[in-house]
Amino acid sequence: MKVLFKTYIYFLFTLLLLVSCKKDMTNGKGDFAFIGGEIINPNSDFITLSKFSCTLDTVWLDTDNRFLYKVEGLDAGLYSFEHGGEYQTVLLEPNDSIMLRLNTMDFDESLVFTGNGAKKNNYLINMFLETEVENEKVLKYSQDSPDNFEALLDSIRAVKTKKLQAFNTKHGDSEMFNEIAQANIDYMYYDSKEIYPFAYYGNNELNNLKSLPEHFYSYRGDIDYNNVLIQDYYPYYTFLRHHFDNMALSEHFKHSDESHFKRNSLCYNFDKINLIDSLTNNQFIKDRLLYHYVIRYVNYTENLEGCDKLIKTYLSKSKNEDNKKHIARLTKSLKQLKRDSTFPNFKVIDQYNSEIEVLSLIDKPTVFYFWNYALKGHFIESHSKINDLRKKYPEFEFIGININSSETSNWKKTLKQYHFPIENEYQFSNPDKAKDEIALNSITKVMVTDKEGKIAISNSNLFDVNFERKLLGVINK
Repeated sequence: MKVLFKTYIYFLFTLLLLVSCKKDMTNGKGDFAFIGGEIINPNSDFITLSKFSCTLDTVWLDTDNRFLYKVEGLDAGLYSFEHGGEYQTVLLEPNDSIMLRLNTMDFDESLVFTGNGAKKNNYLINMFLETEVENEKVLKYSQDSPDNFEALLDSIRAVKTKKLQAFNTKHGDSEMFNEIAQANIDYMYYDSKEIYPFAYYGNNELNNLKSLPEHFYSYRGDIDYNNVLIQDYYPYYTFLRHHFDNMALSEHFKHSDESHFKRNSLCYNFDKINLIDSLTNNQFIKDRLLYHYVIRYVNYTENLEGCDKLIKTYLSKSKNEDNKKHIARLTKSLKQLKRDSTFPNFKVIDQYNSEIEVLSLIDKPTVFYFWNYALKGHFIESHSKINDLRKKYPEFEFIGININSSETSNWKKTLKQYHFPIENEYQFSNPDKAKDEIALNSITKVMVTDKEGKIAISNSNLFDVNFERKLLGVINK
């Protein structure tokens, strides 16, 4: 009876939304759209609605964890909604009235849309989920020959294109939807080709790019580096990152004596920055890509002099002032996190919701690792890795710190859900401040101290093949 009542209430809520939308459509007030819905197991009491990475509004949930929002002066296109550190996209066009329903315990897989404009959005989310499954298959075939790999991609692309044509024939959806859905198909196809040589040849043989079939990258002539409609769309942005990685590699080998691929080579990263600057005119796309590469370089380099040179070039090309300020704070923090300096004494929250200074937790060599409950794949892999390291290196304490907002205790629910122990697990008390202090911009970052709380390793990667060798170095110091 309780389930039936909830279903009835949800149906009534949807009906009221549709009625109010129709009422507004007759008033001729200009372009608008409604978005509403229900969040099951909410992590906070609001969602945020964004477009092009800029937050438009915070929308509060009611006592039944539902919300309703009218987007006035609608700029038709892709919007993002975020809740509890996870987000998805929704396509909003004039007079859409879209209801969404999701469970935070299974965010993407549980997401369903209803209402006017729902069909196209359900199609897009289903494409997203199908691609996640296909990526496993594509990764497996990345070890096959270029011709066989290309044949697999061609077959996947053909099936997706046929499905899209059938959908449009049946539902007659908008030109904007069709452009976005086709871009999803095309750029996921292109992306798989861009990352193929990294998987097939390995990092030590990437100069074998020349052995790829002549036509392998023929699609590059069709790339739009400045597509405003999809500039914030995950498949497009992901493709561009891998594309510039690959293009810069070819440029790099033209003037470098290096025979092996070094991701954090200063010269290679300058090649990427210059290619982005020359090929992108859309400042949003340019700023976002430049920021991604500079942050990635800064996070893992030990060449501070080279870091300063790259940042100087970045500052001359970027126009995003917030990103510039963030990189300035990051590099300042990195320079302060020198070996043998005292580990920053930020505050953390324990399982009993007590606030503790982090230095009070250190009484032997300690490994600090970080996680975000929105990144479930990394969360599971990192905790499994740490469990193995605990057995192999009892000389160390391993402390996990959740980086999500301290306004929610969802980090404890996540540990319990996946049956990981909560001992030696904490959450930042002030995430933004703490992340600045330790220059945390990559979730895979690991920091190591000695038993006195002095920094032994300031910036490593939990999944680095040399990480255990570094731990042995701390023990034998």
